[in-house]
Amino acid sequence: MSSSWKMHPVNQLFLARFREFIREPEAVFWSYVFPLVMMVALGLAFRSEPMEAISIVVQDGPGSEALKATLRESRMLIVSTGTEAECRQQLRAGQSELIVVVESLDGVSGYRFVFDPTRPGSVYARDAVNDVLQRAAGRQDPVATTDLAVTEPGSRYIDFLVPGLIGMGLMAGGIWGVGFAIVDMRIRQVLKRFLGTPMKKSHFVAAIMFSRMVFMIPEIIIVLVVSRFAFGVVNHGSYLSVILLVALGAFEFAGIGLLIASRAKTLETVSGLMNLSMVPMWIGSGIFFSAKRFPAFAQPMIELLPLTPVIDALRHVMQEGASVVQILPELGLITIWGVVTFIVAIRVFRWE
Repeated sequence: MSSSWKMHPVNQLFLARFREFIREPEAVFWSYVFPLVMMVALGLAFRSEPMEAISIVVQDGPGSEALKATLRESRMLIVSTGTEAECRQQLRAGQSELIVVVESLDGVSGYRFVFDPTRPGSVYARDAVNDVLQRAAGRQDPVATTDLAVTEPGSRYIDFLVPGLIGMGLMAGGIWGVGFAIVDMRIRQVLKRFLGTPMKKSHFVAAIMFSRMVFMIPEIIIVLVVSRFAFGVVNHGSYLSVILLVALGAFEFAGIGLLIASRAKTLETVSGLMNLSMVPMWIGSGIFFSAKRFPAFAQPMIELLPLTPVIDALRHVMQEGASVVQILPELGLITIWGVVTFIVAIRVFRWE
């Protein structure tokens, strides 16, 4: 029994793919190193830090010194002064978010704010400076409020990013790992040689997809371990749920890669088809930012993209602690994509 399985076509093809994979440094880099580089780079770029002080500039004129002294009492403001031309240059160059000018209207002293309303930093600076000036003038808020800063794991950008990177790795590994490998074998006439053996088409397809799914396991483990110890990313759900999603996601994208490569005969053709299928998911499925940013009319199409349910389910589990029952809709859509693409690919697959 063990001897027959050892010589089974699926097992032999899997071993051949494994040896071929580990002998390609480029494949190892893009599968295991690149996702870590992206995670570390984006995690450092968007790391959680206290809000930086806001740079503003006070235009020279009567009352500017007193205004500057008032504003400097706030630790959240960095205050400088300059002529009107210098102030405009600083605002234009992004060196300051806001210009404050002392002015008098009908004998009543006041202030004029000069800022770019399309820049979030400028709008925030305007509100912050106005609050400081109103309080200095004796304003009393009718309602008392308190602030509670929340910095616990799960609310940071890196916590949002890691599930997206896992989904991206599943997509790229499945589509490129399966599609490119099959077309490369077709070009080298390897598939034509397989045609002359007793091996069934289903054996070949199963071995390719299974090998791709196995290669994905170390990649996901590495991402989870590094994100945990380097950035403190916590999985609030079950790791079994994550494993289930990874397995189904790998199966789904291996099926898509198989379908894309089922009849492609050149690397140019398969590369174009893979990019055509992946670019909409890169943009719309929420790898680096929430897919909810897109207009309402685009949401139904985005939800049907193969990558969207994978990332959404991973975020529900890792950030919200969702159970398998709560992500059943996403699991169903992932399974449908995998089964349908696998069946269609089997039917249309050609050796030559």
